[in-house]
Amino acid sequence: MQIYQVGGAVRDKLLGLPVQDHDWVVIGATPEQMLNQGYKQVGRDFPVFLHPNTHEEYALARTERKTGPGYTGFDFHAAPDVSLEEDLVRRDLTINAIAMAKDGEIIDPFNGQQDLAQKILRHVSPAFAEDPVRILRLARFYARFAPLGFTIADETQALMQQMVSNGEVDALVPERVWQESQRALGEQQPRAFFEALRNCGALARIFPEIDSLFGVPQTETHHPEIDTGIHTLMVLDQACQISPEPRVRFAALLHDLGKATTPENEWPRHIGHEARSLPLIRQLCQRLRVPNDFRDLALLAAQYHTRCHRAAELRPKTLLDTLQTLDAFRRPERFEEFLLTCIADSRGRLGFEDKDYPQAELFRRAYSAALSVDAAALAQSGLKGQQLASKLQQLRCEAIAAKITNKI
Repeated sequence: MQIYQVGGAVRDKLLGLPVQDHDWVVIGATPEQMLNQGYKQVGRDFPVFLHPNTHEEYALARTERKTGPGYTGFDFHAAPDVSLEEDLVRRDLTINAIAMAKDGEIIDPFNGQQDLAQKILRHVSPAFAEDPVRILRLARFYARFAPLGFTIADETQALMQQMVSNGEVDALVPERVWQESQRALGEQQPRAFFEALRNCGALARIFPEIDSLFGVPQTETHHPEIDTGIHTLMVLDQACQISPEPRVRFAALLHDLGKATTPENEWPRHIGHEARSLPLIRQLCQRLRVPNDFRDLALLAAQYHTRCHRAAELRPKTLLDTLQTLDAFRRPERFEEFLLTCIADSRGRLGFEDKDYPQAELFRRAYSAALSVDAAALAQSGLKGQQLASKLQQLRCEAIAAKITNKI
């Protein structure tokens, strides 16, 4: 039995990055031998075991054979006679197909170290095309490593385009698309994920609502970048700078979907795009099984971001109505995420990247003022029902008016 460290742990160690997960491959062993040594089997489709002490994953070396469409159509063969190279060749990228022995020896049959040095994401073998999830994984790795200067190999780009043309991506299940997308939103440069998908044609298949934004013009006065798709990616960039929260980044990505449905004869204006965004967001979230908290923030940001931009023009009552509509008093964390999304939208424009956004502070002051009204004490005064609600509304409006006398 021989044990090698493989995958991301080796890659990140060679890049000098923190190692998050340790994965191991075992050569020359049977499931019975692993169980006899105290390992616990967890893999259903192929033998994967947890170490009795570290609980890290140890997988028996295996080969795989394509038997049907999509990413589930595979037969796996795990046996003591499967070699290390046979196990590595089934992996997606050369930089993920490097193994390290216990003594530190590097086994690199597919020149992954060279691709690390040259900062290239390259597929290991033509078998890459057999699994459409690998397009998503490569795009996610691009979101992680693009800030380090990594690019996608030309031949890998061509292979992904061929996979899209062949309809392989159409076999992706929603849960896996969302899983990889959510992870990509947590990477350092999520826009690279969507750029990689767009460059191979997969974005139009997986996220048609986002793909449709490219080529749609906006008013140059407010949007010097003009193209709505470019603006969307710029907003995503800004969201990444101000928040590590994937929900904020997701809302930033979807905030303008309605602009794709503006009739061309109305371009470059997009009157009513806020309301037109809502069914598109619901459609996307339902299709990909997006969690409710992601969906709800995206809907609020799409519907009310332009109102937030006009905060200085709003009366105290409108500010209060907006706070209540946003459910800010019960969901203060989501309210703050909404404001961060609006900041990202304002700064996600050419020449506006470093511009202050005092509207967010005005809304925060209005929220603080409304919150200062003691609703519990008011309830003890004897008022009930509609009288209590009206008095609370009145006092909160007065508090907001006093707080924002010096408007932005």
